[in-house]
Amino acid sequence: MLAIRLFAEPDRLDTLVLPVRAAGEAEGGDAPAIPVLTAATLPEGVAEEAGALVPAARLTGRAGETRTHLRPGRSPGVLVLAGVGDGDEAGWRRAGAAIARAVADEKHATVALPADASPEAVRGLYEGLLLASYRFRLTDAGEAPALAQVDLVVANPDDHLAVVEAARTTARMTRFARDLTNTPSSVKNPQWFAEQVAERADGTPDLHLRVRGPVELAAEGFGGILAVGGGSASTPRLVELDWRPADARTHVVLVGKGITFDTGGISIKPVPAMKLMRKDMGGAAAVVAATLGAAALRLPVRVTTLAPLAENAVSGSAFRPGDVIRHYGGITSETTNSDAEGRLVLADAISYAVRELKPDVLVDLATLTGANAVALGKRTGALYSENDELAGKFLAAVEAAGEQAWRMPLPADYVEYLGSEVADLFSAPTQGAGSVLAALYLREFTDDLRDRWVHVDMSAPSWADSDDAELTKGATGWGVRSLLRWLATLS
Repeated sequence: MLAIRLFAEPDRLDTLVLPVRAAGEAEGGDAPAIPVLTAATLPEGVAEEAGALVPAARLTGRAGETRTHLRPGRSPGVLVLAGVGDGDEAGWRRAGAAIARAVADEKHATVALPADASPEAVRGLYEGLLLASYRFRLTDAGEAPALAQVDLVVANPDDHLAVVEAARTTARMTRFARDLTNTPSSVKNPQWFAEQVAERADGTPDLHLRVRGPVELAAEGFGGILAVGGGSASTPRLVELDWRPADARTHVVLVGKGITFDTGGISIKPVPAMKLMRKDMGGAAAVVAATLGAAALRLPVRVTTLAPLAENAVSGSAFRPGDVIRHYGGITSETTNSDAEGRLVLADAISYAVRELKPDVLVDLATLTGANAVALGKRTGALYSENDELAGKFLAAVEAAGEQAWRMPLPADYVEYLGSEVADLFSAPTQGAGSVLAALYLREFTDDLRDRWVHVDMSAPSWADSDDAELTKGATGWGVRSLLRWLATLS
């Protein structure tokens, strides 16, 4: 991972990045961007040169905009001007991502921040640098980016130690979630996933791990997980990761869908829809990574994560359309579509959480429906909750973290579509509104936590088709940043 250090003065100046802010209304709106007065002592003439280059390069100061100027034989040898927008955290995060790409071929870079840089600015820049410099490769072929270290020059480095630790942990855990999700399913199965969590959790005080295999799942009645995983040679698991600090006053349960590969089962997917189904455990990756992050930051909130893990495969032992499944706690589901499998494993985990763990708040994240992308596009998750205050605070955390979600309705008159003649519920209604109906189905398992439950369908934003700001092509780790921001507010 890219090394980032804080200094009060530059340690070296081979590549220097200077921020440029957008001209506000006070400056006339159409005026050129404005170089920011930095905390660093710059070589003679550099600040004046940067001021002259801004209008010549037609810089607007828009966040994420960069211009690179070579200065052979001088110090610095490379000067990069980077737009930070109006200087809020989001603008600095986008700037950090753009800087990481602009200087990727340099071994070292120095970013001179404003003399009055806020902790939020430092956090945004730090996260943007680390997230945009992420790469996932299973081969040594090809050249990795040269950039190994970035120095941030701020007036008082000690003032930013807390936000730097939060930013570093958030980015590190987001990268871990991306690694889990990007890993091909030829490597990744339920057992492998559980082993990765065990390796990360090992030795952390107050962090407890239990992994249930097929024998325990059968003995305890986790019928949804067993049904979905029954068609694969890779048997299912249920990971229960519990961060239990002594000073916790609030207990949150996080549930994440963990389908390590989804063929669609007997209702098999077409090949184009199947090729990226290694990402169908993005929810499980996010909640596990967020819990590990909470433990690393020692947030005074108890967090129990449940990751129901299964591979949805096609075989003679696969569950069939029309089967009736008995979930943990006894509720039964009729399913006529084995490609609507995620809600079946989530139902088990949610029911277990409500009945046995009895948390104050329950949140689930799932790459659940293609309808999420139809309704909200590629960058936005669909959020469901009956609690206005809870939904509002969660959405505020999502926005602060630089992710996106939109609250969706839970219409009462749609509940009738969940009716079954042979079971308690029909798991996959066909009346449209796929994301809404999946949420309504999961709500049936929340019991006493119905008004303290948040469901996020994050299928679309879990994957990026190309580099975009702090996102890199592939798994995004969506949800880790939002969850850690939200958990921090509970403390």
